[in-house]
Amino acid sequence: MKVDLSELFKNDEAFLKALDKIRREIKKYRKYQGRLFISPQELNEFLSFDTNLSKELERLYIYAHVNNDLDLSDTKYSDYLGRVLKLLNDLSELSSFVVPEILEHTYDEFKQMMKICPALKNYNLNIKKIFRNKKFIKSQEEERLISILTSSYSKPEDISEMLINTDLEYGMIKDEEGKDVHLTNSNYSNYLESSNREVRKNAFEALYKEIKSHEHTFASILATEILNNNKLAKIRNFKSSREYSLYQNEVNNKIYDELIAGVHKNLPKFYEYYKLKKEILGIKDFHLYDTYANITKEYNKKYTFEEAKNILLKAMMPLGDAYVKDFTKAFNENWIDSQIIDTKKSGAYCTCAYVTHPYVVLSYEEKFNDMSTIAHELGHAMHFYYSQNSNQYQDYNYSIFVAEVASQVNEILLTDFMLKKSQDKEEKKYLLDLILQRFKSTIVRQTMFAEFEDLLHKLESEGHTLTKELITSEYYKLNKLYFGDDVIVDDEIKYECFRIPHFYYNFYVYQYATGYAAALKIAGDILNGKDNALENYLSFLRLGSTKDPISSLKVAGVDMQDSKIYDEVFAIFAKRLEELRSLYE
Repeated sequence: MKVDLSELFKNDEAFLKALDKIRREIKKYRKYQGRLFISPQELNEFLSFDTNLSKELERLYIYAHVNNDLDLSDTKYSDYLGRVLKLLNDLSELSSFVVPEILEHTYDEFKQMMKICPALKNYNLNIKKIFRNKKFIKSQEEERLISILTSSYSKPEDISEMLINTDLEYGMIKDEEGKDVHLTNSNYSNYLESSNREVRKNAFEALYKEIKSHEHTFASILATEILNNNKLAKIRNFKSSREYSLYQNEVNNKIYDELIAGVHKNLPKFYEYYKLKKEILGIKDFHLYDTYANITKEYNKKYTFEEAKNILLKAMMPLGDAYVKDFTKAFNENWIDSQIIDTKKSGAYCTCAYVTHPYVVLSYEEKFNDMSTIAHELGHAMHFYYSQNSNQYQDYNYSIFVAEVASQVNEILLTDFMLKKSQDKEEKKYLLDLILQRFKSTIVRQTMFAEFEDLLHKLESEGHTLTKELITSEYYKLNKLYFGDDVIVDDEIKYECFRIPHFYYNFYVYQYATGYAAALKIAGDILNGKDNALENYLSFLRLGSTKDPISSLKVAGVDMQDSKIYDEVFAIFAKRLEELRSLYE
């Protein structure tokens, strides 16, 4: 299936024409500097100009971005994307005066202006959020300098990614058939899930041996990222990097602490999974590289794209006829690009331009995980779609904190549907283990990452030098805690922290765990027929950014500030674990 981008621009010529127009328009920012609060009409004119320009830049970006990813060998779209990114950087610098200038005034003044010019009410939520940040915003010149400086803060991530994926040589290992194969960071997970223990062990040791040989470099890169985050938080007058990051997403620090505490409390339930897996695989000395092994026979069932579509439409039925009808549009109106092309960017994602529908890019290889990926990405797409159709442009883009909820709800509904209809014992084992593995990777593992990230930032802010010894030893301790006594925690795992890209995302990973916990609660309530659960969830999907993320989830029936939620989701985990155990007994 090929995605249709013609709703963005009919052709490249139309794109280039719009790009040139925006390049001229963007210079108009200068005429508004120092004039924003001259009159309500002047402020409304600027906000309308800024909104329309941002909307058009979003359209330009999505067109260049998606076209570039569909064929990385086509340098034309790489050039187009570079031009759009240059414009976005120019916009950031040219508009750096806006927030400081608004904050020279008060929100009460803005409310008075709304009375005179009611059209300003369209921007009330954004203006209110700007005043929320007032005590952390600097002068216009300081903001301009910060904007220039922070444009280089992504370099540690770029350097680490280049080392891990391009420069390091992991050597050759033997696959299941005894053939010599080249190990890479991208194919490593395939060998770690192998049913052949020697393959798993050799892949694990080869990968981390190479990373260890560059540990001083990696430690320096990661320490630089931590230092950058801490310094920027200090400049902004926040007590910590974590507080700064969470504040921007309107999330209370308590959420982070409750997540870690809730998972710690329930780790004994999780240890039972490894105990069972150890028994099933019949391995006495159960190592880290064994935890990823498949416990079922080879499960190679294939699903054509059309079969996947039909299964997904049935799996989404608990969300109601209206949702399924809207969900179908993604297939009928070519929102999805599922082609397998050598030069296509790997991975999967959903993106959105307000002026059109969402777009999904993936490579569909007919495996169950590919079908699950469609469910996941269309969860994002439907969240965008409902938010687009319910809000103005400036209010439609929901918080990152809730970004993974709708996608995970769809995956949960799919596996639940497949389990209920399956008559095959091996398929049931596969699906149940998939659910447990997903819980491990999304809640337990991401919480461990979150605890590690928080620890490093605290150590640096307290004056500790983040040496490779300190970084790796703390990571090793956390692995011991999170895997429990039934797993032999190999020394090599110390160096895993250097290959996790999310440690360069500045307190992002915890949101995978909180999002999945919320999704489990929401999906469970809907499947169990809880009163108003479905209506509340659909209302949540329509909110956009009109409420803060914690309040948004309350609309969906989830209170992330109540630590009991982790007891609830671990109870779901324990139930699925018992189902798996019973199949073996």
